[in-house]
Amino acid sequence: MTTLQSGPDSVHDLLGIGFGPSNLALAIALQDHSATSREDGGFRALFLEKRPRFGWHRGMLVDDATLQVSFLKDLVTMRDPTSDFSFLCYLRVRGRLVDFLNQKPLFPLRIEFHDYFEWAAGRVAPLVEYSAEVVSVRPVTEDGEVRYFDVTSRDPAAPERVTVRRARGICVATGLEPHLPPGAVRSERIWHTSELLPRVDELVRSGAPVRRAVVLGAGQSAAEAVDYLHRTFPHAEICSVFAKYGYTPADDSPFANRIFDPEAVDLYYGAPHEVKRSLFDYHRGTNYSVVDMELIEALSRTMYQERVQGRQRLRMMNVSRIREVEAGADDVRMTVEFLPTGEREVIASDLLVYATGYRPRGIGDHLGELAKLCLRDEEDALRVGRDHRVVTAPNVTADIYLQGGTEHTHGLTSTRLSTTAVRAGEIRDSLLARRGADTARADYAQG
Repeated sequence: MTTLQSGPDSVHDLLGIGFGPSNLALAIALQDHSATSREDGGFRALFLEKRPRFGWHRGMLVDDATLQVSFLKDLVTMRDPTSDFSFLCYLRVRGRLVDFLNQKPLFPLRIEFHDYFEWAAGRVAPLVEYSAEVVSVRPVTEDGEVRYFDVTSRDPAAPERVTVRRARGICVATGLEPHLPPGAVRSERIWHTSELLPRVDELVRSGAPVRRAVVLGAGQSAAEAVDYLHRTFPHAEICSVFAKYGYTPADDSPFANRIFDPEAVDLYYGAPHEVKRSLFDYHRGTNYSVVDMELIEALSRTMYQERVQGRQRLRMMNVSRIREVEAGADDVRMTVEFLPTGEREVIASDLLVYATGYRPRGIGDHLGELAKLCLRDEEDALRVGRDHRVVTAPNVTADIYLQGGTEHTHGLTSTRLSTTAVRAGEIRDSLLARRGADTARADYAQG
């Protein structure tokens, strides 16, 4: 059954594709504007999310894991400190403001920040439709101009329920997808860290024995997975395999963190390509394949204590790579190569957990033929304006905004929470300005 919503009175000014923190912040920015201004002229926005409810890295909400950015870099504060969607307002509503302040934390628990996101998402619920997976976006041409997009979505639980909505613009914020090494196949014994908690819960409930688990990776998720598995299975050996000599500490020093300042985005955007590349390489240590120093020290202490006690369950297989993986009925056998000597060791493990990061989804994965309307630079990367709007062919007047996948134009902040609030405000202002310009042109044409 297909429902078509494309009449003159049902055209949306914006359809958001995906509803994680980025589009949640945009929904709040639009709602904040509607609450304080009478000049929006009834801006119609709707956000489509394929999951049945809001979620943000649920599989890695380890009970004691903390956020890696300040709580002040929430959904609104950097854009408008007076907004009642702030993390501090959330704490007040939850009755924990004083207790939180007494703890003197700069980085709250990740599980608490997730609850904050859910609280905020609940307050903008009329702007969101869950269980709505976008399956296609098609251009609508009138008088030679692509003026609208028809966005088709379906209910994953009932694929026959299909809805087509028309919009003057879309904002793609589909987040990142788990990345696995070439040839890797997930199974009951082979996971990605994105599914860590539910998989471990299943094992604990089933009572299945875990004698050894191997984690591949050297970043924050890898270290958290190693620590969590070590605590959850007190009789198992936990092996951490990575190509480095040791975990690299995250660079969260004050000067390095300025790469996430809103002003830094302006500088990065306007810089020559070679300067962008240098800045990105210089500051990878703020975000990629790095671990909080506190966790590194905790794992090191655990290893030393186990050596003293004569039973070492935590094993760091550094300067190593997994060369072969063979999944059997009762275990996973992998060949681990020690890179300096080339020596290889075959390990049998109950579990193999890939902590190999995430990759942005390509725009073509969601937009299909629409991707052909988007212009690219000399390196075949999407051209994106400072307002996060994709540069399109001259005959395209409908808008495509991106939240994520813009590191090549806007820098490291593209995948971090640091400037989420600011970016949402920039997109909102661009949307409203373009909507106002369209209205003015229409009024002029009719006058």
